[in-house]
Amino acid sequence: MKPSPSAPVLRRLEKNAREASARAYAPYSKFAVGAAVLAGSGKIYAGCNVENACYGLGICAERAAVFAAVAAGERAIRCVVIHTPTATPTAPCGACRQVINEFGPEARVVSVCAAAGRIDTTLDKLLPGAFGPGNLDL
Repeated sequence: MKPSPSAPVLRRLEKNAREASARAYAPYSKFAVGAAVLAGSGKIYAGCNVENACYGLGICAERAAVFAAVAAGERAIRCVVIHTPTATPTAPCGACRQVINEFGPEARVVSVCAAAGRIDTTLDKLLPGAFGPGNLDL
């Protein structure tokens, strides 16, 4: 795994996550989330949450961003930045943690919000003892 992103790259990730949050489709929850991932190649991919009237068919911003990276051929995630337009930052849900683990078990995870709050940690701290590809080695 490459080292954590530099301060300028982290700022670009935050900018992309904030912009993606503004594009979220969240008519039911009103909880607009944007995410940006830094892939192993150094490219940035963004995603937003997209809700559906059939609630279970929506997708979180973090998974949308990771899936965009994978669709572009990426197989490693170095960093994920999540933005919520709230007073406090929000960490990724369990499903998103599991998906991030597939491609970045030690990825840096940063959550920012409309205020000054911030969560800055790593995926392995958010999801200790995670189930991953290595568990399938038979």
